[in-house]
Amino acid sequence: MGKVVNWMGKSNHDKLGMAIDSKNGALFATIVQGATLTEGPHRTGRETVDKSSLSDGDEIFFKWNLLVLRRNLTMTIKATRMRTLCGILSVFALLYLTAGVGGQERTGTLPGSVREPVFRIARTPAAAAKKAKKQHPLDPALVVAKNCLANIQANVTDYTCTLVKRERINGKLGDYEYMFTKIRNQRVQNGQVVSPLSVYMYFIKPSAVKGREVIFVAGQNNGKMCAHEGGTKGRLIPAVWLAPNGVIAMKGQRYPLSEIGIENLVEKLIERGNRDRRFAECEVEFRRGAKINGRACTVIQVTHPVRRAHFDFHIARIFIDNKLNVPIRYAALDWPKDGAAPEVVEEYTYLNLKLNVDLPDSDFDPKNPKYGF
Repeated sequence: MGKVVNWMGKSNHDKLGMAIDSKNGALFATIVQGATLTEGPHRTGRETVDKSSLSDGDEIFFKWNLLVLRRNLTMTIKATRMRTLCGILSVFALLYLTAGVGGQERTGTLPGSVREPVFRIARTPAAAAKKAKKQHPLDPALVVAKNCLANIQANVTDYTCTLVKRERINGKLGDYEYMFTKIRNQRVQNGQVVSPLSVYMYFIKPSAVKGREVIFVAGQNNGKMCAHEGGTKGRLIPAVWLAPNGVIAMKGQRYPLSEIGIENLVEKLIERGNRDRRFAECEVEFRRGAKINGRACTVIQVTHPVRRAHFDFHIARIFIDNKLNVPIRYAALDWPKDGAAPEVVEEYTYLNLKLNVDLPDSDFDPKNPKYGF
């Protein structure tokens, strides 16, 4: 073994310990970084060696090996740094993908305290992305509507509410009408109607119609409804039986009484949605956080930007009660004219809705002594 030499660098980190064998060219080293050969004696722990004591061959051999060692060390450091960097990037990539799975939701506030969800979407497989592109904007809304209908048909037997209605007839928007309403849904078993649609309405306001009462039971009384006016007219004019879709019964109405109720509303919305999804020019939004008379709702807004003969409205808004999973308000607006705001075509709101109150047959009988027929 040759001489053991210790050349000190500029700091304690730049230290080189070497054993040089000038005969066989063996080189042994510890960690090296920026070591320099300096004049004067240096202590190795075994002996003190002065640079001047080295032969020319030893010094040249040392310098050559030092260059090789520095090059190898530089390559090792670069490789180590690269592996460390790749590891860090892999960790960040894993955290990002984990956070993105499932499309976590954030919410933003819109005017009127209606909050619209904003989704962060994770990457999806190509097949799923292709399928998503084919989906019509109305499809998610139709899924919600069908779920509502299934819930009503399975779980809602009857209900009471205050129905608030406003409609545009022959271009003129009418006043709000408030009606206390009792409805028993139609029930079918084995293809047979075991409980027909039954309706009772008492008009609360405006004053022109206050006191009016109407009763309709599908499939009974020759398909007619019984009605009488309130106030002085009601005392002078007896109750009459009218066809729900007849001229007199339809005066000032967009729809016959036989189509009233939340079940009929949802069925009509599904029918319109299936028809409209055959066409483009449709935008659908879901908004959360709306309230109707204190009840939390999710709003589905459907917009047809361009007037077309096959569309019934410019904007429609359906308010789904989050707890009851039924619609409690529907409003449709017409396309704007001459830069004005869209005008109301029709709107129906079911206030104070109470489900499954077990309404008896007498509630739909004109002979009920509590009524004014």
